[in-house]
Amino acid sequence: MNDLTPEEYARIVERLGREPNPVEVGMLAAMWSEHCSYKSSKVHLRRLPTSGPRVLQGPGENAGVVDIGDGWCIVFKIESHNHPSFIEPYQGAATGVGGILRDIFTMGARPIAVLDSLRFGPLADPRNRAIMDGVVRGIADYGNCFGVPTVGGEVFFAECYTRNPLVNAMAVGLARREQIFYARASGPGNTVLYVGAKTGRDGIHGARMASA
Repeated sequence: MNDLTPEEYARIVERLGREPNPVEVGMLAAMWSEHCSYKSSKVHLRRLPTSGPRVLQGPGENAGVVDIGDGWCIVFKIESHNHPSFIEPYQGAATGVGGILRDIFTMGARPIAVLDSLRFGPLADPRNRAIMDGVVRGIADYGNCFGVPTVGGEVFFAECYTRNPLVNAMAVGLARREQIFYARASGPGNTVLYVGAKTGRDGIHGARMASA
């Protein structure tokens, strides 16, 4: 089971010079998914400005970094968790916040705020109301566990979002400029640590599902 298109599969065969084995198919299906590679949205994201005199880190790292003066930086990350929030609103929204909080503190910053931008179907539909209630609780609870408040947000209702919510969350952190960590390593002999469970309850195809 994978979401690779015939063209993508043919590209894999061409690059490997052979048919991929099941493990390779699973890995590439995950890494080439929308959730991991942004393959369908990159064309739109590239239209946004990403550089400036105060931009210390643009796309390509765990989070963006902007110089705010006096040696301080704001570190921020935005993520959508639309499909997971439809399947399980509370956990889907909560893990979306968890992912961006992780990206903030792995840059060496202290998370200080969460914001959200949400879209739901009309609340006359009980399912839409249940999705909204779960999403709002999930965003708030995960931030509260870290001691990070949800300081702002917006919500909009329209029929096109019925059973098709948009759940966008943003985390903001504060750091000293000289304390920013980057996701880089060079040279042989580096130690790689794998921490945590082998996979979540969503299984090895969770990343593909997340942006379905």
